[in-house]
Amino acid sequence: MKASLVAVAVAAAFAPWAVQGQEVKKLEQVTVTASPLGRADTELAQPVTVLSEDDLRRKRAGSLGDTLSQELGVQSSAFGAGAGRPIVRGLDGPRIRVLENGIGTLDASTVSPDHAVTTESLNAEQIEILRGPASLLYGSGAIGGVVNVVSKLVPRERPVGFPGAVELRAGSANRERTAAANLEGGAGDFALHLDAFRRKTRDYDTPVGTLANSAVDAKGAGIGGSWVGSRGYLGLGVQRLENLYGVPTGEGVTIDLAQTRVEAAGELTQPLPGFAKLKFRVGHSDYHHVEIEGDGTPATRFENRGSEGRIELAHDAIGGVKGTLGAQLQDREQAAIGEEAILPRTRSRSAAVFLVEQYEQGPWTFDAGIRFERETRRPEGDLPARDFSIATPAVGLVWKLSEDLRLGISATQAARAPSAEELYTFGAHHATATFELGDANLRKEVSRNVDVTLRKVTGNSRWKVNVFANRFSDFIHTVGVDADGDGIADRVDAGGTPDAAGEFLVQRYMQAGARFRGIEAEWTWKPEGSPATLRVFGDVVRAKLADGANLPRISPARLGFDAGLRSGAWSGNLTVIRAFPQNRTAPLETPTPGYTRMDAEVAWRLDSGDRSAITLFLQGSNLLDRDIRLHTSYLKEVAPAMGRSFTLGLRGEF
Repeated sequence: MKASLVAVAVAAAFAPWAVQGQEVKKLEQVTVTASPLGRADTELAQPVTVLSEDDLRRKRAGSLGDTLSQELGVQSSAFGAGAGRPIVRGLDGPRIRVLENGIGTLDASTVSPDHAVTTESLNAEQIEILRGPASLLYGSGAIGGVVNVVSKLVPRERPVGFPGAVELRAGSANRERTAAANLEGGAGDFALHLDAFRRKTRDYDTPVGTLANSAVDAKGAGIGGSWVGSRGYLGLGVQRLENLYGVPTGEGVTIDLAQTRVEAAGELTQPLPGFAKLKFRVGHSDYHHVEIEGDGTPATRFENRGSEGRIELAHDAIGGVKGTLGAQLQDREQAAIGEEAILPRTRSRSAAVFLVEQYEQGPWTFDAGIRFERETRRPEGDLPARDFSIATPAVGLVWKLSEDLRLGISATQAARAPSAEELYTFGAHHATATFELGDANLRKEVSRNVDVTLRKVTGNSRWKVNVFANRFSDFIHTVGVDADGDGIADRVDAGGTPDAAGEFLVQRYMQAGARFRGIEAEWTWKPEGSPATLRVFGDVVRAKLADGANLPRISPARLGFDAGLRSGAWSGNLTVIRAFPQNRTAPLETPTPGYTRMDAEVAWRLDSGDRSAITLFLQGSNLLDRDIRLHTSYLKEVAPAMGRSFTLGLRGEF
């Protein structure tokens, strides 16, 4: 029966439809909004991936990490169905900044992997992934990369009529029921945006049984409006997110999360003589979540209230050099209150200025920039306050070898101030079964990164190869503690008392040199007029401390391919990913077996002749029903990925 279901799904995805009269979309460049110079993804020295349109719709999942887990260099922390943060080139947590429209999400997802990211892919227009340091533009928390979710909460242009979309989904393995809608409109110079969604799932099925406490109940809504003129726009948006999800550690804990976020944005062309454009964005977030014990008792409350703003002023070319001057401010206060109060109330502030310049000469494009940043940490109680001064220089080169080929080289020296949790955490952390010991004397972390990218950017066949190397000084990480010298990592009870049979493994934040290096490659084939497309990709990263020890939870090497067919109203897609075993383990870490994952989709789209369309789709995930354990997850032993599942969906655009 299982084999027949897989056969039906694969056959449906690649049905031998007629190809006459087919309209095929060409591969096109995409503007990266996270770049202050507004350049196309193929013209940047830094490796960038942009996920949009049908690719984004097809890959949407319950968490941001799972949505992006098939992209080059990206995997998920996969802490159950409710929480999954993107891991970029083996780096995660406070080293990867997650943004919404260029402003931080201001949630608690960097504190612990069981805390969800508060941005929703159902509302996204596109998602941009900057692999490698982006500290020059977005601060020390972007030392490993940036994920920017672009939405239309604050409209940037006047819509024609009242465009919108509605999407419905129903899944089998997790009994998913999802509904999402958005609507745009306006009158005169005023533009309006509305969106809302609701996702509800039950505990999901795996090849080895149903995973208890993996259900999700999330909902959200947003409203935004802008005045849009001939030279720019000025707008304001408000969104609310509520998410109740289980933490499948076996203790029955659920997290009840809520966030209210306010965002203001604007752009003005020719604001002053000699300047091309002025852009600003400001965000404020009031976030909290309560961790609820299995018996329904509220245990710990995490709070995070913060504001962030950035302004960019692009100047006209001076002697062939054009660029952007910017400033960024952030102020946030976070605390953990209650049973698991392992983090004191701490106020963190940062202020920065940056300058990015670009010069083109023949086939050469040169980029250079520098950022100066001041960060402070102010905890309550007797713990010491800390101040950090950070300078980030970066240079880049794009060489147009021919009309087809681009060679990109970027070099960055970036630094990161220790986060509040790395400095001041003390106590038992139930989600990861660790007793964490912060170090208030940690130094800033410094990385030197080089990226070399070769791309073929035109034609039916396109490809890119990225090679990167990253050397850290004072890399912040956790290590086991062996206080009694018996060669076995210490364990303690919830109060920190040594106990060989204790539930919690003692982990101390330490610093040492570290090296990351890797390769990413992708080839796409899409002949004009052909019904077929093909994408082959692979990535590998190696990460070690200076003493030669492997770092924990490093992404395994992967190979994969996407194949698609389109004919008239019908389309099909098949994705196969092979993740290799991860045997390069850290001390006290266990190896993880490899797996092969197969996903497929068949879709039927009816266009009405204007912008209205209806798409009916059937997706199958993990069609081989493999027992998939993700080496990047703290829960790989107890929480495998979801087993074979089918999702039936309907999307209407008008």
